Amino acid sequence: MRLDKLLAHSGFGTRKEVKELIKKGFVSVNDETIKTDKMHVDPQKDVVKVDDEVITYEEKVYYMLNKPSGYVSATEDQLHPTVVDLIDDYYRNDLFPVGRLDIDTVGLLLLTNDGVLAHQLLSPKKHCPKVYYAKINGVVTNDDVQKFLDGITIDDYQCQPAHLTILSHDETTSEIEVEIYEGKFHQVKKMFLAVGKEVVFLKRIRMKNLELDESLALGEYRRLTNEELDRLKDESVLQ
Repeated sequence: MRLDKLLAHSGFGTRKEVKELIKKGFVSVNDETIKTDKMHVDPQKDVVKVDDEVITYEEKVYYMLNKPSGYVSATEDQLHPTVVDLIDDYYRNDLFPVGRLDIDTVGLLLLTNDGVLAHQLLSPKKHCPKVYYAKINGVVTNDDVQKFLDGITIDDYQCQPAHLTILSHDETTSEIEVEIYEGKFHQVKKMFLAVGKEVVFLKRIRMKNLELDESLALGEYRRLTNEELDRLKDESVLQ
C-alpha cells in the first residue's frame, strides 16, 4: 500500500495533507524518516510512525451498535441522521450497516467494511436467523404462533416459517420474541398486521449467533470480539 494512502486511511487527513506531513519529515518507516509519499509499505510488517506515534492499520473492522430510534440504517441521508454518524472513532468512509432496521426500531446492528461477510449474512440462501423482541397491541395467541410457523403472507409474498414465542400478555397487550429468516421491508410489523395486531415497540436482539450486548446503552457501540467474529463467519453455525 502506498504510504500516503495508508496515512489518509488512518485519519491523518486528506491525501494532500498527508503528503505535506511526509514532505516535512514527520513520517518514518522502520525508524527511517521518509520524504516521498510514493513509497509502498506493508501495514502488517513495516512500523510506520507519524511524529513518533506508531500507526496501526486495520483492513477490516466490525462494530456492534445498539441502534437508537430516530436513526436510519444507511451511510447517508438527506433528512435523518444515520447509524454511521454514531461511530465516532472510525476515520474512513467505507463503513456501512449490514442490513437495515426501521428508523423507529432499536437494537442490534452490525456495521463493517467487510462486503463478503455482509453478503454471507444477508443472502437469502444462507437463511440467517434474526430474533426480535416486540411489544404488541393485541393479545397474541397460540393460533398466531401456528400461522407464523405456517408462513405469513405479506404484500403477496409468503414469508418463510417464523418461530413466534409468547413471553407474556394481559387483556390488551403482549410481549413476544420472533425469529425470522428474511429481511423484507417492515417485515415483522407487517406480519403482525396480517393477524390483526400492531407492533408498538421492536428491538432486534440477535443476528445469526451474535447477541446484542445489553451493557450497551442506546447509541453505544463496541468492536466485535475475535470469538464473536469467528462465530459469525462460521457457516456451519446456523444459530
